Amino acid sequence: MTVQNSDKTLSRKQRLQEKQRRQLSVVDTVDKAEAKVVKAEAELAVAVAEAVQVFGDEKSASEGLDMPVEAIRRFLGMARAEAEDREAADRTEAAGAH
Repeated sequence: MTVQNSDKTLSRKQRLQEKQRRQLSVVDTVDKAEAKVVKAEAELAVAVAEAVQVFGDEKSASEGLDMPVEAIRRFLGMARAEAEDREAADRTEAAGAH
């Protein structure tokens, strides 16, 4: 009976390890996908900002891109934040060089 109990414990342990391995794998896959989404949104934000410049204003860009004005504004905000982050990083780097 002790042998059976030991086998059951090992089996439970193996099942738990396999479940944990699958969970970690799924978390890793989601993390990678989220990183891709963030990168794609940043690229889209830059493209939308350029579109607003080309079309002349948010409303015209909205019509030209067939995108709601609210989405245009959200992407413009993302593009501004990214530009500000880059400028701050550049200033920090320049201050460290002196």
